[in-house]
Amino acid sequence: MKILNFGSLNIDYVYDVEHFVRPGETLSSHKMEIFCGGKGLNQSIALARAGADVYHAGAVGEKDGKILIDTLAENNINTEFIKIHDAQSGHALIQVDSSGQNCIILYGGTNQMIDKEHIDFVFEHFSQGDYILLQNEINMLDYIMTKAHDKGMVIVLNPSPMQSNILDLPLENLDYLILNEVEASDLCGKEAAEDILDALTIKFPNTKIILTLGKQGAIYSDGEVRLKHGIYKVPAADTTAAGDTFTGYFFASILNNSPEEALRIASMASAIAVSRKGAEASIPKLQEVLTSNFEYKNKD
Repeated sequence: MKILNFGSLNIDYVYDVEHFVRPGETLSSHKMEIFCGGKGLNQSIALARAGADVYHAGAVGEKDGKILIDTLAENNINTEFIKIHDAQSGHALIQVDSSGQNCIILYGGTNQMIDKEHIDFVFEHFSQGDYILLQNEINMLDYIMTKAHDKGMVIVLNPSPMQSNILDLPLENLDYLILNEVEASDLCGKEAAEDILDALTIKFPNTKIILTLGKQGAIYSDGEVRLKHGIYKVPAADTTAAGDTFTGYFFASILNNSPEEALRIASMASAIAVSRKGAEASIPKLQEVLTSNFEYKNKD
């Protein structure tokens, strides 16, 4: 079984600030660092560090994209489906405040240059039962999802960033939907976690839902079973890759474990990521996750 992540590849410019810049304000940063990122890259690395066999498809720029391909390759991720364009790679400007929270401005770059020829070539190498993981930082998602469904692949969507184009996708074909409470509320119009899950279950009866709730933990629901898991207590340094770490670890774990165990492992991995600076650099390896002993804080 293969896992294909057809996703974004970004160069992240991370600024440490006392607070997020306000309208009309000029703010000096304490530090600026450059990391490899993008939800696609982060989730591929989380999958790989969790032990999965990962193939990444996407696009980078000829002049600035080598570092992104090299970073994936260093994590034993197959990069043969990454297309190189004579253009600028995607990038992100990230502010991280004194409490570890972040806000992000994205520039799509080559992430928005995916075409049908590229997609068709990629899908020639995958078959029924393989997994495909998608986010909302590349173009052509509708076509990709349709091709994956026709192939009989297991389709996973993390609809982040949540934008109006999500509603135009063939969401009825999803096998898994993993999203946070803000994204979920935008999708179904509800606010309380249980109401969100009820609404999404009605809307997508054949889809397994994983709802992440930040400091309130995470919930898994498959229409019959609903499982909750709390968080692990860690000092927060940077939440940038926390959700991507959770996503990668959950889907690497669910291949061989129960949903309960996948929630536990993903929650622990996410906690470790929160305790570190950066995106890709903060994602732990499996051995560290399995041997960590952070204090567990039950959701209830």
